Amino acid sequence: MSHVSAEPHGRHEQPAPPARHEAAETTPLHAYPRRWLALVIIAVAQLMVVLDATVVNVALPHAKTDLGISDANQQWVVTAYTLTFGGLLLLGGRIADYWGRKRTFVVGILGFAIASALGGGAWDETSLFLARALQGVFGALLAPASLALLSVLFVDAKERAKAFGVYGAIAGGGAALGLVLGGILTEYANWRWCLLVNIPVALIAIALAVRIVPESKAHGNTKYDIPGAVLATLGLGLLVYGFTKAGETDAQQQLKYGWTSPVTLGLIGVALLLLALFVVVETRIKNPLLPMRIVLQRTRGGAYLASTLIGAGFIGAVFFVSLYFQIVLHYTPLQSGLRTLPISVGVLIAAGLSSGLLPKIGPKPIMATGGVVAAVGMILLTRIGVDTSYATHVLPSMLILGFGLGCTFVPLGNIALVGVDEHDAGAASAVVNASQQVGGSLGTALLNTVAITAATSYFTDHPPTAPDKAQATQLESMVHGYVTAFWWGSALLVVAAVIVIVFIKAGKDDVPAEGAVHMG
Repeated sequence: MSHVSAEPHGRHEQPAPPARHEAAETTPLHAYPRRWLALVIIAVAQLMVVLDATVVNVALPHAKTDLGISDANQQWVVTAYTLTFGGLLLLGGRIADYWGRKRTFVVGILGFAIASALGGGAWDETSLFLARALQGVFGALLAPASLALLSVLFVDAKERAKAFGVYGAIAGGGAALGLVLGGILTEYANWRWCLLVNIPVALIAIALAVRIVPESKAHGNTKYDIPGAVLATLGLGLLVYGFTKAGETDAQQQLKYGWTSPVTLGLIGVALLLLALFVVVETRIKNPLLPMRIVLQRTRGGAYLASTLIGAGFIGAVFFVSLYFQIVLHYTPLQSGLRTLPISVGVLIAAGLSSGLLPKIGPKPIMATGGVVAAVGMILLTRIGVDTSYATHVLPSMLILGFGLGCTFVPLGNIALVGVDEHDAGAASAVVNASQQVGGSLGTALLNTVAITAATSYFTDHPPTAPDKAQATQLESMVHGYVTAFWWGSALLVVAAVIVIVFIKAGKDDVPAEGAVHMG
């Protein structure tokens, strides 16, 4: 899964002046001698957060068997994390700025470690989902605190570019590393170590951060928009829950609710009402979590909407590819992780090329082309079968998908800041991150339900002719479900490309020369 590294909350601020009550602030931050060591600590902590967005994908089949997780609920292992992370990211940024960035950073790491311990010791699906959600909550504190600390530690333009280059590389490579690490831990230890491995990393990071990372705060208005955070997170959570209910099946593998049931429609209706109330609150409150002026500007609004759809398609694809490798093709967890890497290879190649083309032709043609290419890659994934060859069917599809996604990431991050007032730069950057996480949550839930519905329908229409054919028919129905999900995912990517063409007006002269957002 890709992760966004955005220009930090503190971009619009001058370096925080020394706080009278903080001993660590006796040296101005712009001259802080141990800033590069602090960067290492911050990057390691952020790597832990990025890893956990993908490390469980490879472990999911084993966790399902161990804890008895149903097909309809399996997506909560991913979405419980990404939903709380994306839904609370804006609030986490405000808390870091006002409460203290170092303090928020340390609390975020500690909470993340505790949540990881709870997840590693989970005894049923509910306890695992709650632990993953708690990881997302503390990740939403840790990620923006990390970015904000870098913004005040590195005020020189050249140093900041290097710092964010290191940070972005780690964040970008973390998704791929998570797939491989998840495979190694699941195959040679236990799936629980995909979560427990965070504990020693977190303890080391905390011990070093307390001694080395300096404190800083933003000054001025320090009020929080708690109603906005509650409405947004509840609304998004109920929307995912509604999608999940539509895909629930009974013991006979028949749908219990479906898309038209009062339960499903009621949950989705309440969710949309809460999200509408969130918009109303944000337009009327004095200190909104998400100032509407940020998203209502045509180019930025189009970028955020495209980011949401791209996140939905991309994260959904990785989710089903991992299941297909292990459940249908019977790859080991490590083999599955390694065979998913071509997506990341494609992303890295395209990101390098698009970075060079961006100042020459502007963001719109690169991003629109990338969306179409990514959709083609996902359409090619619909060729999979029960005994598909990886080299001829899956590998080319994943490379093309990754290349298309890489073409969208760099331009998307840049145009999301076009025309933003300095005061809103931090919030605008956070929205890019949040939109992709929220898109991933909604997309995974939606595509999971689409896959289950299609698989159930296929099994009903093609009943096994003999008891010994039941398992083969079951696998065929699963693959049919995955293929249907890939078709829907490709449609999301095509819609994202159309939105780019229609809404985004930024040209090559509008792209920020420095401090751009980088996604990987």
